[in-house]
Amino acid sequence: MDPILTDNIIKLGMAVLVGGLIGAEREYQDKAAGFRTIILITLGSALFTIFSLSIDPGFTQTRIAANIVTGIGFLGAGAIIREHGKIGGLTTAATIWLSAALGMGIGAGALEFVLVSTGVVLIVLFIFPLVERRIDRIREARTYKVVIESGNAKGIETIQQALEACSLNAIESHQRKTESAITSTLLVVGSPKNQKKFVEMLMKDKSVKEFDY
Repeated sequence: MDPILTDNIIKLGMAVLVGGLIGAEREYQDKAAGFRTIILITLGSALFTIFSLSIDPGFTQTRIAANIVTGIGFLGAGAIIREHGKIGGLTTAATIWLSAALGMGIGAGALEFVLVSTGVVLIVLFIFPLVERRIDRIREARTYKVVIESGNAKGIETIQQALEACSLNAIESHQRKTESAITSTLLVVGSPKNQKKFVEMLMKDKSVKEFDY
């Protein structure tokens, strides 16, 4: 068998292995980009890199590599969503981006370095969430939308007092007024326990017409 063909087949097999290991973790976490998706991303990046090395010894190689990075960015952006006042899917988007980088490394022949990098990625995905959960118990950010009657001049002060009573900090605050209501959008930082207390206070406040978070 042609040595070049054998080398490329080994690269494809490794791309499937690396993508499968990372994709299995994403599948276990029930993320949008799961087992098959990550494998295909890693495999596709490896193939593009292999082809770019054989098409043209000149500038074509770098052009194809640059377009892999750009194209995978659009794919990763599709995994980012906003729900419950938070941005979700960032880790999945980063994993897509990183899987493409590993695929490019495989296609370029840096197999040993890719294996080491894959080990580091798996540590980050499996071990670091434990640290992340500890941090979330201490501090988290939430976005609140509070609607009060436009004639209630003290409504904004009431919200501020509730924040202070719960030891929360509003790092961003936006107000919009219409004829019938004043809408406040707040990005609030504090402990989950105090966030829960703030929610309970506003739920009981009769001056609040609408409350969403």
